[in-house]
Amino acid sequence: MNELLLPVLIVAGIGLIAGLGLAIASIVMAVPKDEKAEAVLEKLPGANCGACGYSGCSGYAAALAHGEAENGLCSPGGQAVMEDVASLLGQKAGAVEYKTALVHCMGSYDNTADRMQYQGISSCAAAAQLFGGTGSCSYGCMGLGDCAAVCEYNAIQVCNGVASIDPSRCKGCSKCVTACPKNLISFVPMKTQAVVRCQNCDKGGDARKVCASACIGCMRCMKTCEFGAIEVKNFCARVDPQKCTGCGACLEVCKPGCITLFEHR
Repeated sequence: MNELLLPVLIVAGIGLIAGLGLAIASIVMAVPKDEKAEAVLEKLPGANCGACGYSGCSGYAAALAHGEAENGLCSPGGQAVMEDVASLLGQKAGAVEYKTALVHCMGSYDNTADRMQYQGISSCAAAAQLFGGTGSCSYGCMGLGDCAAVCEYNAIQVCNGVASIDPSRCKGCSKCVTACPKNLISFVPMKTQAVVRCQNCDKGGDARKVCASACIGCMRCMKTCEFGAIEVKNFCARVDPQKCTGCGACLEVCKPGCITLFEHR
């Protein structure tokens, strides 16, 4: 009996010592709670989207609590949330610049076509692994809806082979931006402005062969803009929304029609 009892007591003693050691370590090495940051975190929407530029809501809450971040960066929460946070911290609420996600592609089946018949997983990320995707334009939207699948606000639909985003539903969470393997989605301010709906960086002739609405890098838009809002880089035009006045002059000279006017009402 003693022969059986002794090993049991030894194991129990080791367990007791280890348990006490862990308990002491948890007390000594415990990270003190940041009550202010936790209070701010409770005010934030909890989307953890990173649209504010921080590592989720907890990162933004900590930065706000320590005065290291600008109030007004939470687009999903909006002005009401930022005012609650400002009141909690005894600060003045910053104005939220509302933005919407935009798909920079007009590669519908009216303008382009598939170059292969894809029968794999219905996912843009999966299809992109197969020779760069299914479409004739290797830069364009594949229309398999990875962006729509991650959108929690039903703001994205795929119609006629290309994704489109409803600005009235978009909350600026940035999940669609991350989900697009072609990097076709970016944020634009909710204001009247010209936007280039193309990302093709091939030379003009090659770009037009694969899509009727592809930017050809002709620079007519850049030369026409009186405000220096347009730059052509790698054979593709880009519009700076901060400089764009929404005059529409660039639309009139864009032969492919890849520049459209985004109007927020």
